[in-house]
Formats: sequence, C-alpha cells, structure tokens
Amino acid sequence: MDARSRLRGWLVSPASFVALCICVALATVFQFSLRAYVPGSMDVGGLTLANFTGLDKPVYLEAFANTLLLSVETTLCSLLVAYPLAYALVRVRNRFLKSFILIVSITPLFLGEIVRTYSWIIVLGSNGFLNTMLRKMGLIEQPLNLMFSHAGVLVALVHVTIPVVVLMLATAISHIDRDYEKAAQSLGAGPVLTFVTVTLPLSMPGILASVTTSFAWTFSAFATPQMIGGGKVPTVSTLVYQLGFSSMNFPLAASLSVAGLALTVVSLLALGRMTRRLKAIGGH
Repeated sequence: MDARSRLRGWLVSPASFVALCICVALATVFQFSLRAYVPGSMDVGGLTLANFTGLDKPVYLEAFANTLLLSVETTLCSLLVAYPLAYALVRVRNRFLKSFILIVSITPLFLGEIVRTYSWIIVLGSNGFLNTMLRKMGLIEQPLNLMFSHAGVLVALVHVTIPVVVLMLATAISHIDRDYEKAAQSLGAGPVLTFVTVTLPLSMPGILASVTTSFAWTFSAFATPQMIGGGKVPTVSTLVYQLGFSSMNFPLAASLSVAGLALTVVSLLALGRMTRRLKAIGGH
C-alpha cells in the first residue's frame, strides 16, 4: 500500500464513521416520528401516521412559511451586503484597508452564536443601543419594537451568515482573470458595464455556493430565532424545541423535524434547478 492509499484511508475512515453516525441519528428521529405520543410519559406508543397528518394545522404551516421567508430574505440580504465587501477585499490594494475589511468581515466567525445573539439583544432592545441613540437624536419618541420581531430576527441572521458568504465570494472573485475585464474595457465598456457583463457572471459559481449555504444554514438556525424572536417569530427549529422540551411531545417534534428536512431538500433542489442556467453562464 503506497502513501497515497494510506492517506486516503486515514481520511475516508473518519468521514465514513461520521456519516454512519448521522445516518443512525436520522433513522432514530424518523422512527420516533412514526410513534404515538403518550401524554404524561416519556415513553412512546405504537406505530402511527397521525403525527404527519396533523402537520397541516395553521401553527405548523405558519412555521414552515416563516422559515422559508426568513431563509430567502437572509440569503438575499447577505448577498447584497457581502458582495461589495468581498469585492473590496480582493481588489483593494491598500494593505491596511484590506486587513480592516477582512477583520470586520470575519470577526463574527470567532464569536459563538450565543454571544452574537446576546450582543444583538443589547443593540435591539427597547433600552438598547439603537433605540437610545435614536431617542437622543430626537428621531423617535417611543422605542421601536425591534426585539421579538421578524425584522430583528432577520438582522441577526444576516449578521451570522455574512462572514461565510464573504469568504465564498472572495474566493470566487479572486479566481477571475483580470484580462477579461481589460478586454471589455478595451472594447469601450465602462466600469459598470464591465462589472455587469464580465465580473458578475464570472463570479456566479461563488454566488450560487454562498446562496445555497446561506439558505440551508438559515433554515436550520435555532438560537437566533429563539432568543431574538422570543417565541413570537415561529420557525421550524423553535417549534421543534417547544414541542420536544416544553410539551414533551417528542414524536410530533420528530415528525416536524423530518418534514422540515424534506422541505429543505426540496427547496435546495428547486434552487439548484433555477440556478442551473446561471451556473452555466458563470462557467463561460
């Protein structure tokens, strides 16, 4: 066995073990979703499909719709904020400015999600930093209801996803051959037209990767919607927590998890089909 085969074995073996553990965990959740709920008991009953047939109630449909909406909004907002940062990170020549952009962009990655969420609670609270500054400037008389709101959750989720999106976009932009842009400019294209017709299409692989990652990450987010939303912004993850640890209805929580996973897969497949043409454009 040569060194390459041994190295492959050392890499594949841990990955296979992790994949097996994930499959076992998913199988456990799935079998729980097919069990009957026994009120007042941690035990579960026999096999049933009632957990899935009851997911058409308004409270569950609202959680699904809200999760999808937050995922789409977070993905779009993250992309709009992160692309200029990634572009500047790659194209700026000043080392100090480049370092400053890099630090500002990826610093949230070094903070735990709980720490970031508590920071936003301090900023968005009724007596928080933002409301205090707006009152002192005379722009508002009563504090804005930013906590326990859809807008507050969206802002916090965008802050969580921006670092990853910036890194993905910066990688894609850094691999663009500048000769293509110079050729467009030599043919009379201005900076805006060069960006729209050359830079943006060539960075499309990074855009699609960041969109997919941001969407999937937001769909499964729990701590931020739970703490910033305070139960008033229902999502699939927060509803699973409430059913499992507040009502102790683990079978229904498991069925909601399975349905959420299925919705995630379907959404990502649909996203992949919609962006297939864009990916082909970026490949050229």
